[in-house]
Amino acid sequence: MTQISTHVLDTARGLPVSGLSVRLDRRHDDGAWQPVGDTVTDADGRVRGLADDDGPGTYRLVFATAPISPFFPEVTLTFRVSDEPHLHVPLLLSPYGYSTYRGS
Repeated sequence: MTQISTHVLDTARGLPVSGLSVRLDRRHDDGAWQPVGDTVTDADGRVRGLADDDGPGTYRLVFATAPISPFFPEVTLTFRVSDEPHLHVPLLLSPYGYSTYRGS
């Protein structure tokens, strides 16, 4: 099982984004997505252990970014989980751009 975490940083202000809605979905073999976790970022912009996944597969984090970005009302990051014990997928966000990476 892999524990999945994330954090959101507003790069325009240089501050973490607190209170941002984040959902974790898993893709099934038939291509359908199923929610497996739903929460908001804490005061430090983090979600520590959004959900323990159901094993290897394809997942996505869906961030409700409208409060920070007038251009991107939602950001979806899709990624694969293998057998690592922890996977951290951060979001760096500004009003008109975003980036991500595989964290540690």
